[in-house]
Amino acid sequence: MFVVVLLIGLLLAWAYRATRPPPPNICGSPCGPPITAPRIKLRDGRHLAYKEHGVPAEVAKYKIIYVHGLFTCRHSAVIAKNLPQKLVEELGLYIVSYDRPGYGESDPDPKQTVKSLALDVEELADQLGLGSKFYVIAYSIGCHVVWGCLRLAGAALLAPIINYWWRGLPSNLSTEAYYKQLPQDQWTHRVSHYIPWLTYWWNTQKWFPALSAVPGNPNIFSRQDLEITSKKVGKQINKAHITQQGEFESIHRTIMVGFGNWEFSPIDLENPFPNNEGSVHLWQGDDDRIVAIPLQRFIAKKLPWIQYHELPGAGHFFAYSNEMNLVIIKTLLFGDK
Repeated sequence: MFVVVLLIGLLLAWAYRATRPPPPNICGSPCGPPITAPRIKLRDGRHLAYKEHGVPAEVAKYKIIYVHGLFTCRHSAVIAKNLPQKLVEELGLYIVSYDRPGYGESDPDPKQTVKSLALDVEELADQLGLGSKFYVIAYSIGCHVVWGCLRLAGAALLAPIINYWWRGLPSNLSTEAYYKQLPQDQWTHRVSHYIPWLTYWWNTQKWFPALSAVPGNPNIFSRQDLEITSKKVGKQINKAHITQQGEFESIHRTIMVGFGNWEFSPIDLENPFPNNEGSVHLWQGDDDRIVAIPLQRFIAKKLPWIQYHELPGAGHFFAYSNEMNLVIIKTLLFGDK
């Protein structure tokens, strides 16, 4: 009997430790990575690291905040990197990218929600003096931030990731899209939604494959994605820097929040620009193997104030194309297409 109790105790202890993520390795702490980027201090004491691109903010005609996606950071501002410098100066573009909580050199936020992420963006704009209105361009799962932002002059969502559990999505479409994912992605999203406390264990255990959306994984990328990946994406990503504070408070936390229970549903949002004083654009490749395109089309139809641009033959990484960056910027700022 004693042996049985001992084994059960050891098993429970192992299970407890296996599901508990290690503490984050905070930047600037005695044993943590050094702080090399400029940072602002937020309302709750956290710090947000950022990087400025283009002309100085005080002389800029247009001010843009760029929100990165998964496995990237402030250094991955493709919109800023892929625009010709001459054009940036001619248009008077100021672009600031930042590390989302837990990424790069931004402090983790264990209380993170979609709304808190939007507040981070607004605080960044306030402390950098960007004014009452600013533009936001977000990529992939970083687009979740945009749905919660209110003070926009305009926004561009590039291949935005969809939460299959958003209220208002047709159950037949969302169910069909969900089961079109690889089984490992179905389980990753299921765990993050229903049992988020197991997210760390699921993404670190070796018995079953976890999330497939890792840089360089060919199984879920289109032909165009693989071509772009081989030329550009890998060169623009500093993998060690992205998760230097730990994967749980960066990658895993993003998945938990993105596919968790939201405080609101984007399907219920009203037009933020009823007098056409701004615009929201959604760009989507029709060969994107990560995003559920039928759901994207439904959202665009349900929210007619979103200007939907579907790109034939494009995958998830179309934003890394120099030509597309120019089109996206001009469409957002001037309505050109």
